Amino acid sequence: MAQSSGIGLKAQFYKEVLDASPPVDWFEVHPENYMIAGGPPLRYLEAIRSHYPLSLHGVGMSLGSVEPPSPGHLDRLSVLIDRFEPFVVSEHLSWSRIEDTFFADLLPLPLTHETLRIVSANVCRAQDRLGRTLLIENPSAYLQFSEPEIPEPEFLRELSQRTGCGLLLDVNNLFVSSFNQGFDPIEWLDAFDLEAVEEIHLAGHAVDQASGQTIRIDDHGSPVPAGVWDLYRTVIQRRGPTPTLVERDANLPQLRDLVAEAQMAARIMREHITHVGDDWSPPVRDSAKLAPVRVDPGT
Repeated sequence: MAQSSGIGLKAQFYKEVLDASPPVDWFEVHPENYMIAGGPPLRYLEAIRSHYPLSLHGVGMSLGSVEPPSPGHLDRLSVLIDRFEPFVVSEHLSWSRIEDTFFADLLPLPLTHETLRIVSANVCRAQDRLGRTLLIENPSAYLQFSEPEIPEPEFLRELSQRTGCGLLLDVNNLFVSSFNQGFDPIEWLDAFDLEAVEEIHLAGHAVDQASGQTIRIDDHGSPVPAGVWDLYRTVIQRRGPTPTLVERDANLPQLRDLVAEAQMAARIMREHITHVGDDWSPPVRDSAKLAPVRVDPGT
């Protein structure tokens, strides 16, 4: 599985995936889009899952909130895990909830010892309820809290050691944050626990101006840029082949264009295999043309 690459599955691609069987190894979805009792999205996802492995990448657990993760949210996520048996379940190092108030954004956390205690407790609660190890993703950032008590790579390292969780390294987020905050991404990687990384994300970003300064915005609205590919090569040289996802959430291109980016990631991984004994085989799936699934839009 290590040298596999995937793309995010969007509703616009359901029928094309089922008709054309694109040459990717797996798909990733946001579970919050499928926390429903029934209907076409679940039926399409089940049909696609019969031929491709899935990963679930959550955006609603709010692990940085003082309150524990919502029991109802964890129950619904557990149902999806049981139904679709994802090979990875991941979440963000962020918060988005205060009691019964929910925010549309993944909000940043002050990197303090108290925050580490809260997030660690919430990760443990979630893992215990789900019976799964979570992967936690490094966020993109535009500002920095004054005088953080713990540098971000060390925060993530300690979180993994305390909870047993794995890490999801978003290379685009690292690229964006390093530019916006003026730090060296290679030094960040030096302090980061690459051995705990079980998945990598790649994406594009926007470049904008704010108060006369150039900033990079993690919008997932364009192809993976050259700088992110270069940083990804460095990560693969250090970490070795690791399941890699190409994300795209805005300005969606043709499916074949996303597949081409995933294949680029796979080529980079093949180029940097350093041991003859590396244990890799792609996820097992039916490579034959998939039988069309008929979904009644009214159900």
